[in-house]
Amino acid sequence: MARMPGERPQTTGAGGPADAADPDRARLTPRAAGSGGLGRPLSAEAADPSGPPRSGRGRSGPAEQVAAATGAAVRAVRPLSGGDICDAYRMELADGRIVFAKTLAGAPADFFRAEAAGLRALAATGTVAVPPVLAVRAGVLVLEFVRAGAPDAAQAERLGRDLAALHGSGAPQWGNLPAPPRPGHAARDGLDGTASAASAASAASAASAAKQEGSGTGITTGPAGPCYLGPLPLSSPHPPQADPAGWPAFHAEHRLLPTLRLAVDRGAMARGDARVVEELCGRIEEVASPPQPPALIHGDLWHGNVLWSADGRVRLIDPAAQGGHPETDLALLELFGCPCLDRILAAYAELRPLPGRERRRPLHQLHHLLVHAALFGAGYGAQCGAAARAALTA
Repeated sequence: MARMPGERPQTTGAGGPADAADPDRARLTPRAAGSGGLGRPLSAEAADPSGPPRSGRGRSGPAEQVAAATGAAVRAVRPLSGGDICDAYRMELADGRIVFAKTLAGAPADFFRAEAAGLRALAATGTVAVPPVLAVRAGVLVLEFVRAGAPDAAQAERLGRDLAALHGSGAPQWGNLPAPPRPGHAARDGLDGTASAASAASAASAASAAKQEGSGTGITTGPAGPCYLGPLPLSSPHPPQADPAGWPAFHAEHRLLPTLRLAVDRGAMARGDARVVEELCGRIEEVASPPQPPALIHGDLWHGNVLWSADGRVRLIDPAAQGGHPETDLALLELFGCPCLDRILAAYAELRPLPGRERRRPLHQLHHLLVHAALFGAGYGAQCGAAARAALTA
């Protein structure tokens, strides 16, 4: 999750700055945030090493977690910079593998499992590239280590084509994907501990069958599983919905309004800005594009989650994978800028032209701006109001 340069998250809670009386701040009926104050795992996969390597033995909590998850002793640990909340590491295992691991003390049991499920859902489409999930437990996620490289036109154009293919693969429902298998099924599904060859073959078979039926996820409709955007858990319709005309109502009710309320409760939204966001939610049918079925999207595709690699193919990391609108991924690439952006968008448009997308860009950026307002303060609140006004007048 990106933030303004030099900006720190706003302190909230009893006695914090957000509780001070301010007549220019909006007031809505308070509701629980539901995040428990959990912070955002940032894109440490792309960070450079910071600090010397140290032995993986002894009292190294992360090394012990990774060893338990992978079944291989950790020979060396090198911390990585780049994350605000999660601790990230490059680790050398005794069996010779080099892995990326991130840990978060006190994370909800489903926090890293949700990310792993999202990575696997993206991978199962056979479109975009992601780091393979090697192991996941309640407090640790272990991925194949990807050596970072410089952005270039060839990677950018392939990414554009891969995103177009991803968005054509479809999703079973709006919002969170169906829940992955329970941890007790680890031996079969590979969601706890190491990924097995059998589980990989099963996923590939499901993806192949799904593609023949017009969906590349290999996932069928079912009760929504967990999904986090940064530290914030996301909600979904119950029962699940997949009506092609249903995106505007879903986006307003399960993305914009809950996050607006959280930003208001934390004192990050001026009254006028909150009101115009509410107005947009009421008129969202007028602003949205023509109906289309749910698409599988990355869901948090700002430039920090685009890992340019040394092997010549971009990896997408830290997804909030869900059934959503393709224009959201593209709008997020544009929100904070991305290297070779013109090449990405041009290659995408060759395969999936989206007439009028530029007019709808503010609508698709608004949810992430609201999340930033809720997490990082009122500097983003004004941007939320500006985006809502732009969407209404486009």
